[in-house]
Amino acid sequence: MTLPNKNPTKLKAWGKLISHYNSICNKSIYSHFKNEKDKRDYCFINWEDFYVDVSKNRWNKKTFDLLMNLAKEAGLKEAIEKYFNGKKINETENRAVLHTAIRKKSNSEILIDNKNIIEIIKYDKSKMYSFCDEVISGKWKGFSGKKIKSIVNIGIGGSDLGPSMVTEALSYYRNKLNLVFISNIDGDHFSENINKIDPETTLFIIVSKTFTTQETINNAEKIKKWFLKKTKASGIEKNFVAVSTNIKKVKSFGIPQENIFPMYDWIGGRFSLWSSVGISICLSIGVKNFKKLIKGARSMDNHFEKTPFDKNLPIILGVLSIWYNNFYNSESEAVIPYCEYLKNLPKYLQQSVMESNGKSVDRNGDKINYQTGTIIWGSTGTNAQHAFFQLIHQGTKLIPLDFIGFKKPLHKDEKSHKKLMSNFIAQSKALMLGKDIGSVIKELNSNNIESVEIDKISPFKVFDGNKPSNSILIDKLNPYNLGALISMYEHKIFVQGIIWNIYSFDQWGVELGKKLADEIFKDFYSKSKEHDISTENLIAKLK
Repeated sequence: MTLPNKNPTKLKAWGKLISHYNSICNKSIYSHFKNEKDKRDYCFINWEDFYVDVSKNRWNKKTFDLLMNLAKEAGLKEAIEKYFNGKKINETENRAVLHTAIRKKSNSEILIDNKNIIEIIKYDKSKMYSFCDEVISGKWKGFSGKKIKSIVNIGIGGSDLGPSMVTEALSYYRNKLNLVFISNIDGDHFSENINKIDPETTLFIIVSKTFTTQETINNAEKIKKWFLKKTKASGIEKNFVAVSTNIKKVKSFGIPQENIFPMYDWIGGRFSLWSSVGISICLSIGVKNFKKLIKGARSMDNHFEKTPFDKNLPIILGVLSIWYNNFYNSESEAVIPYCEYLKNLPKYLQQSVMESNGKSVDRNGDKINYQTGTIIWGSTGTNAQHAFFQLIHQGTKLIPLDFIGFKKPLHKDEKSHKKLMSNFIAQSKALMLGKDIGSVIKELNSNNIESVEIDKISPFKVFDGNKPSNSILIDKLNPYNLGALISMYEHKIFVQGIIWNIYSFDQWGVELGKKLADEIFKDFYSKSKEHDISTENLIAKLK
């Protein structure tokens, strides 16, 4: 077995954490502020343009030390080395996990099957960068000789969520190319998008590793049929490119080999935006900014690989997540960017986190008797404050949060930015402190409310507080810092998976529903096979 294989509940640190949890679980976050002189030593981390404050959590230095010991006992150091060096840690698919290799400097070396993949990556990047420069400059033209004005990315899952999130996040840095993402097999979604584009000035990018993904190929075939009503088949070579490993199927679609960009066996879809899958990003923000995105991710890679555990951002955030998931039985985490550009970040993290660590068997293939995975959700502040924050503040569920904010706005509206960031700070403070009954009564008395009314309404105004959160404050939203932020969350996923003793980089759970959908689709047009009564009724309703 390539990775360490240790049931976390059998580790010494786990047993000590159970005992420690029982002694600390009823203490307030604020009490730790008052009682700990060394809180600054482990709760405030400066790294490049990042300032991460993990002080508003239900922990103290002893908790921190025990969680660090848990990570060490689980074999995290050894696992990190194998992760970066190209060992086949995705053992159920016999693959290495090397999205980090895409971000390595070109003079590095990582051998897969005796080939230095860094050389392969260097060549493939050069091809993509040259192509993107030609399209952006107008040198590459569509079938009618007109410059490309729109890009349509056709993919789903990792072939859609990463590129769409990043291009939205970096809208400030985008050029004049119009960008459209078509992912869902929903015909209405397809029709709404296809009506917005001109085939003569549009470049279509079909992203599918196998070139068999149902949703992607269905949409690609429909676009091809629509496109060929406007021109001859020869036009495809000017207006279509593909990102895929299945050269044969791509060529039979009509796309020439020189228009095919590679996908790699050792990169999972949800971690692939850095590769040719990110060609829509590169076209949108330009080669120079795409390189900065990768450079930022590389810098976080180096931080994760080389920094001691007690100052290592992905490790600290990862063990905190374990602390709440496995000891406080908290099932979900909210990600709240105080930046509208990052409105799709929670959706992107849903896939990368939940597809990775939503596993119920360990690395032995044995059923797990402890919780793995976290449910990720969220929205942007301050919108979220007027939506689901009611449940977080006064509901019965414990939901740790990551608040993400930026010191500087991209535009010059400093006053609005200060108002935004005052909410960023205030929400974490309010979640920690809450408001007790005494404060509520005092406030109501100051408003000259009668005592009978105070007794009636005061319980509804109490906030228990003691709600944990992390504050991630970044200097400015730019390609470099976004790359580092995404990379940080990628490595947090890895930390969790190692401690939970699961394989984070396969995704067998997405296969079953796809296969059943293919069978049921056939049943719409032929005599139904035998199903359960619910399935038969639903098929009958839709025939």
